Parts: sequence; C-alpha cells; structure tokens
Amino acid sequence: MLEGVRIVDLTSVVFGPYATQTLADLGADVIKVESPEAGDFYRWSAKAARTPGMSPGYMSLNRGKRSIALDLKKPDDLQVIHELLKDADVFILNVRGKAVERLGLDFESVKAINPEIIYVHCVGFGQDGPYADLQAYDDVIQAASGTASLLSRVDGDPRARYLPSLIADKVAGLHAAYAVLAAIVHKLKTGRGQKVEVPMLETFTHFMMVEHLAGKTFDPPNAPAGYSRQLDPDRQPFPTKNGYISIVPYTDDSWARVFKLLEAPEFLDDPRFETRKLRAENMADMYRQIGRLTPNFTTEELVVRCKASDIPAQPVRDLEDVTEDPHLQAVGFFRRREHPTEGGVLDMRPPVRFSDFAPEPGRLAPNLGQHSAEVRSGLRRDGAA
Repeated sequence: MLEGVRIVDLTSVVFGPYATQTLADLGADVIKVESPEAGDFYRWSAKAARTPGMSPGYMSLNRGKRSIALDLKKPDDLQVIHELLKDADVFILNVRGKAVERLGLDFESVKAINPEIIYVHCVGFGQDGPYADLQAYDDVIQAASGTASLLSRVDGDPRARYLPSLIADKVAGLHAAYAVLAAIVHKLKTGRGQKVEVPMLETFTHFMMVEHLAGKTFDPPNAPAGYSRQLDPDRQPFPTKNGYISIVPYTDDSWARVFKLLEAPEFLDDPRFETRKLRAENMADMYRQIGRLTPNFTTEELVVRCKASDIPAQPVRDLEDVTEDPHLQAVGFFRRREHPTEGGVLDMRPPVRFSDFAPEPGRLAPNLGQHSAEVRSGLRRDGAA
C-alpha cells in the first residue's frame, strides 16, 4: 500500500517508533537512524533474550525497519543523512527544536535539501506555546492532561496515579501515523510537501477529553469535567467463583436480561427501578447488586449465560494469559517467528485488515546499525564514494 514511500526515521523510544512501525506495516521503506554508541534508548528498556540492546519493547516497536548507525555530530555522517533526505518522501523526527536547529535538520534546512519533503516533527508540546522547549515523557503528559487524576475519581484514593500503560506515547504515535498519511495524500493532490507538527500533550488531551470534557463542553458549564459512566466505582469487573468478568448492560432493556440470567429477576420489581428514568438514576444500585450475585457462578458459566442472553461479556484475563485467548489464537494475532539473532519471538500481526492489501510479515526488528552498509550503498552520491 505504501510501497515506494521512503521514510527517514530519526525517532526513538515509543511515540515516533510506534508511528513508523505502523507505516512500515503498510509497506513503507523505513530507515531508522540511530546513534552508534547505544542506538534507540528503548533498546535498553528491559532484559534482552540474547543480544544486549534488543529488549522486548524495542522488538515490538521496530518491526519492518532498516537500521543505520550515524553520529550526526560528525560531518561525514551528517552528510549521509542529507543524502538520504534527498530521496526521502517523509522525514520524521522527535528531536527537540533547538537540538534540531544545531544539527541543521530544521524544516527550512531540510526543505533546501528536498523541496518536496514531508517533514513530521513529533514534539512534546506545541512549539508556539510556553512549554515548547520542555522535555516530555508519557508520565509527564499523563500528569498535564489530567489523566493521572482519573483513578482517584473512581476509587476515592486521593493519590494521583498513572495509568499503567505508555498510553500517551502510543496515542500520539497513532496521530503521527495518520498525519503522515494525510500529508502524503495532500502531496499526491498538490505536489507539495509540508511541515507537520504532532504535539504529544495536545494529541493526548484531545484523546482523553473527548468524553471527560463532559459538562465543561458548555459555557457556562452545566456539570463538572469527567464522564460519569467511566468514573463510576461500581461499574468495574465483577467477582465470580473463580475470577472476574466484565458484564456490560449498556442498553436499558438489557438490565432485565442480566438479572434473569443471574437468577434474580425480582430485583427490578423494586419501585426504584420502575421506569427508565429511575433506573438511570439508581444505576449504581443495580451494578452493586450484580456484584453481589456474580460470585454465585463461575466465570465460564456467566460467559455462556451472557452470550445466550445477548449481553456483552468477557472474562478478565491476566496479562500472562492474553496470548492464550481463543479468538486471538483463531485469527493468528500472535505468531511465532524466528529472529536471525534473537531466536524465537512472538510477533503481533498488524490489527487492521484490508480487502485489497495483505501486509507481508517483513523483517523483524533490526540490530543496531544492521543495515548501515546496505543503506549507504544505495545512496545517490554526487561524486562521493
């Protein structure tokens, strides 16, 4: 789908690499530029299987790319990236603005090398705001966006806490991926490249506040910020005899079916639940009652009963068991592949399916500088060796 699109990738850790892996899965030729000493910092984020610098996180985020090691403080290596940029369609980077200028890789300088380049700058904060020069990591963005205040709204524990996922990095990475695709379409229509800025705080705040802006959507506000359904302490996984289950009585008419399958239909005879309006007002009581009834059943029994009653439900799986999920196994989501240096690895298939495009499995994550000679040999040099 993106065959013939060349991307020079000067990103590291998660935000940028998640974007470029998505584009590599779509067929783009992604050339990952790394420092010779240690490469992408995320190479060292956890224990490797065999080769130092081949952490599981790095393996997951850098499938389908070629790695060239360049010390951009050295004139010869900086010239190499200039040569790469001459033939590139996209240059994506997450180096902060002042450092980019010192390297001579700011937009105007790169545009002078390649006037049609699509220049995608992944930044922590919009460059026209007071935070422009600050460092940004997932934790910082969760804090600034209000996300670290969400769990206390649910469980009453006043401590601010991070969601245990690199969610801000990954959401920003997906925004960067679609931004690249939109810029490519624009170039196909107009013949013009452009600079694209993808600020992490703004993208993640947009993502989180879709529902949590809530009553502050209106001026003046008619309610506080925070989507009550997501912040309901009783709308959580329910305990069973042998674990936990997620049951979602989303529509009003599903409540009767839920209490019937839990063998307590009489609970809804209470006057508190007589009308749709009353049921909405007393929904917390209904959730609490479900939590009292589900321990009478095993998770497996409830999954069967919910399916028969057309009620959305899934067992709560431990992280250790996700690879054994029967649906994910049936669709081949996790696939065992053989890495040339790391041996057997579990690789996740691209989740999006196209009827007219089937992405090839492609190369697994590269060792540091693995493709340096290959990439250099393909450079268009003006008299240089």
